[in-house]
Amino acid sequence: MPDTFRAVAVVTAAGSAERFGGKKLLAPIDGEPLLDHTIRSLLEGGVTEVIVVVGTDARRELERDVNAMNDSRVRPVENPDPSRGMFSSIQVGAATANGDALVVLPGDMPYVRPETVRAVIAKYRERRAIVSPRYKGKRGHPVVMPLSLRNEIATTAPTANLHEVIKHHQDERVDLDVDDAGVIRDVDTPADLER
Repeated sequence: MPDTFRAVAVVTAAGSAERFGGKKLLAPIDGEPLLDHTIRSLLEGGVTEVIVVVGTDARRELERDVNAMNDSRVRPVENPDPSRGMFSSIQVGAATANGDALVVLPGDMPYVRPETVRAVIAKYRERRAIVSPRYKGKRGHPVVMPLSLRNEIATTAPTANLHEVIKHHQDERVDLDVDDAGVIRDVDTPADLER
């Protein structure tokens, strides 16, 4: 019998990348755009669909230059006003998600390993909770959560953050210790690509 469990990821990719100097998601890592690595980690880690939330200005360029954006399992969705912050992109993506679990990963986290994605999804399937990977005591991404939190995400202020939603569900939190520094490693500046 085929496995019908659907983990749907929301990748936030609508930011202006000012600290980076712009075009952060297209910065090359091993000859490929940063965003390709982030999306591929999710797909190889067992995510059924990846919703990439983009800004209207950057959509065409990302679809042209990021190979993973042409995968049939990847769907771009536009955030009409990314200036409200990253959480507004999570809201836009979550509103269109359809599945059994919501997986949230910022677009600028290309170093998360596929096996880590697989592990947090497996932990979620074991216990339907808010699952965060934890590296050396520090929580990171991707966070896996029940899709039933979508309405709460939608009604939270767009200028808030995902923690605002999660803190109302402390009894439903599960931390999964992983040996993957990528879960806490985002890219804010060009120097972050070199460390």
